[in-house]
Amino acid sequence: MAEQGQYPEYWEADVVLRDGGTGHLRPVSPADTEALQAFHMRQSQSSIYLRFFTYKAKLSSRELKRFTNVDYRDRVAFVITLGSEIVGIGRYDRLDDPTEAEVAFNISDDHQGRGIGSILLEHLAAAARENGIRRFSAEVLPENRKMLSVFADAGYEVRRAFDDGVIALDFDIDPTDKSRAVMESREHRAEARSVADLLAPSSIAVIGASREWGSIGYQLMEHIVEGGFTGSVYAVNPEAFELAGMVSYGRISEVPKPVSLAVIAVPYEQVLEVADECAAAGVKHLLVVSAGFADGEAGLARQRTLVRQARANGMRVVGPASLGLINTRPDISLNASMAPVMPRRGGLGLFSQSAAIGVLLYAAAQRRQLGLSSTISAGNRADVSGNDAMQYWEDDADTRVVGLYLESVGNPRKFSRIARRLASIKPVIVAKSDVTGLQLPPGHSVRITQAPQGALDAMLRQSGVIRVDTNEQLMDVAQIACSQPLPRGKGLAILSNSAALGRVLADAAGTLDLEIVHLRTDLTLDSGMSVALPVLREAVAKALADEAVHSAVVTLLPSPGLTNDHIAQTLLDSADEAGKPVVAVFTGIMDPAQQAEGVLAVRTPNASEAQQAQVPEAEGEPAAERPSGLPCFSSPGAAVSALASVVRYTEWAGREHGHFTMPAGVDTDAAHAFVSAQMARVANTELLRLGPGETAELLGYYGIKLLPSLPFRTEDEAVEAADQLGWPVVVKTMDETLRHRLDLGGVRLNIASEQSLRSNISEMRSALEPYGRFELEVQSMAPSGQGCVLRAIEDPLLGPVLSFGIAGDAVNLLDDWAHGIPPLTDVDIADLVRAPRASRRLFGYQGLPRVDVAALEDVVARLALLKDEHPEIALVDINPVLVSVQGVTVLSADIRLGNPQQRTDSARRALRD
Repeated sequence: MAEQGQYPEYWEADVVLRDGGTGHLRPVSPADTEALQAFHMRQSQSSIYLRFFTYKAKLSSRELKRFTNVDYRDRVAFVITLGSEIVGIGRYDRLDDPTEAEVAFNISDDHQGRGIGSILLEHLAAAARENGIRRFSAEVLPENRKMLSVFADAGYEVRRAFDDGVIALDFDIDPTDKSRAVMESREHRAEARSVADLLAPSSIAVIGASREWGSIGYQLMEHIVEGGFTGSVYAVNPEAFELAGMVSYGRISEVPKPVSLAVIAVPYEQVLEVADECAAAGVKHLLVVSAGFADGEAGLARQRTLVRQARANGMRVVGPASLGLINTRPDISLNASMAPVMPRRGGLGLFSQSAAIGVLLYAAAQRRQLGLSSTISAGNRADVSGNDAMQYWEDDADTRVVGLYLESVGNPRKFSRIARRLASIKPVIVAKSDVTGLQLPPGHSVRITQAPQGALDAMLRQSGVIRVDTNEQLMDVAQIACSQPLPRGKGLAILSNSAALGRVLADAAGTLDLEIVHLRTDLTLDSGMSVALPVLREAVAKALADEAVHSAVVTLLPSPGLTNDHIAQTLLDSADEAGKPVVAVFTGIMDPAQQAEGVLAVRTPNASEAQQAQVPEAEGEPAAERPSGLPCFSSPGAAVSALASVVRYTEWAGREHGHFTMPAGVDTDAAHAFVSAQMARVANTELLRLGPGETAELLGYYGIKLLPSLPFRTEDEAVEAADQLGWPVVVKTMDETLRHRLDLGGVRLNIASEQSLRSNISEMRSALEPYGRFELEVQSMAPSGQGCVLRAIEDPLLGPVLSFGIAGDAVNLLDDWAHGIPPLTDVDIADLVRAPRASRRLFGYQGLPRVDVAALEDVVARLALLKDEHPEIALVDINPVLVSVQGVTVLSADIRLGNPQQRTDSARRALRD
């Protein structure tokens, strides 16, 4: 929360407008006086009248002072700027009711219709909630239809009243499912549009184009021209009059027509100057292939300056150190990359970060004959990210499968939200190394995670993406998902001409949770092509005809007279007839002329088939024809592992993903007030540990009841405490480790009388004496049950992370934890509780009864909500939660508060580094 009068720098944000351009949003300051007056004087008489209910040619000195001097708490104003010009301003002023504020906007005539008002409203609402305001009101003239639509379309429940010629509006600004959906929809459309403009520019200028063969500028110009780009291409080089058969311009400002995309291939030292020239010339977006920005803090500082200047002038940046952009659509045909030839057209969209990884992915796709729809190499990922790419591919009819290689994660909460939505309609394959999020590659400037090991992978699983480790595994999965129909279940048929090979593959499939329905290993294929191929086709068709079989793997050793191409065509025909996926494995191939890996026997459907197979068109753009091909492998293990990944995805995509539900009896307003009051005690980076009473109070606001306990010094105080709590009782040490160790004497259970209590205290102190002297407490005796542990932290990268495990050795020695990233749906919570290996103890284990899992899930839901709503809570440790046959009992909890970093995803749209 901003201190009274202190400029809240963290409220600043770069935003994507409705048309894909960018702007800079920031709180107003006294330095904006002249810019605000200039903004006002550019407005039409009509706009001024609609804002002030009267016409005024200029703002008075008093008005300018009031509009630009705010306290950032009771009075807040945001401006959106392009370059040095203000293009929109929105403000709120707190009313007599401290929970209500009046809100007003003024949008530049030249920039209306770009969604500026909606963005201002989102950021004003977020700032207002931070300052304890819960409701906005406004007075709008009936003829101000554009402003009325801003409020009506925001997703809030707006109440209207007409009085004395003015429409009075008011609405609660706490986020609702509808308002979040509206915000995400607008964010999606804007970011998708910005990437669409990058991948389908109307014109390109290559700045740094060169006639020196082998130079980057030369190759980029050659690849764009030879790739058949359908728009205009301009060469910019001050030292050449002619390049690639076309006139060369000395500067971007000399190009006669507006440029959509500037490809910058100049030395590192010149990039900032060139970017400024592009901004002045009205260039829409930048592709920066120049490297050097990864060289230390100075390079990162220049990179941040590049992005800041570009966004402030409405441009988005791909790079620096980008390999380039590719769009294989025939009406675009864009190869603004270092790839020597335009790749085969297909349904795979690829995103990579460093140029080196981009080269590996491109080469793997070419080697496997895997068609691409578009590729984005983000280089240092300074601006355009994988999140942006997914926003675009969600709507792109040409893209059926998305592949991303992530070396760093900048905004994982947003990634999870977007990936989950995208994965519900298209497979999303994500390759990341084991150190992604733990350390940064050169040139990347994002946060590093401190979450428990496995939390980032848990976030990916929760999002529904197919997680792989390497670029080769990414291509293994992609060539199945792109070329074949998705399997509808686990049922698998395995066919082979080798009993040993078939058995090995069946064993591997079984370990990957595939169900072997049909296993045939006696195929005879050494009788010549005319006999062997019909036999193979009949065997595969018979296996696929079984309703329990959902996919088939055919693994073959070489047979005389049969080529891989002929076998692949036969298998492809069988797959097409059955409408089920078939994967081929060619092992033991010694002939280098025989291709054993990739998509073979590619057959493009005829016109009628293509029309039936097309994905629904988006925004009038033609959908790509769906090619039919056979995914082939040389490794049986790689084939069955990739197929199992696709099966797991289809199971996820076909299941119910649940709903975000609000548990009953939650008092969020009281909780926010309590946390805000406690934060006044937090100093700098230190953590504040809440006392037992404070912990119980905060948990109580979320309906989590902590079993009461009372500390004591003497035996008489212990008896008095037991009388107050009710017999029987438990005596335990207050030491964090020993309080859970019954075997070491740290806990005494089921004490039912005063005499027993006194003797247990004496014996307990003697037993603990070797470990030291500890304070003791009395607690009510809880029903017996299974002990569980719940832990939630605020991670610098992931934000809230919730962990669950079975108490004892499972978590203490075996690290048997499950992790989730709030917010969690009811299905997410059910998965979380069942994820640890030791969770079988909850469902009836070794003759014990099943415990009340529903009550446990309710506590998990309440803790997830608590942590999601309060980034100030650095740690919540609930240990143990006893789950009995009926109900749960929370025995102990530890809560610590701290000053959090701003989360990377919130209820306001913003581009994040």
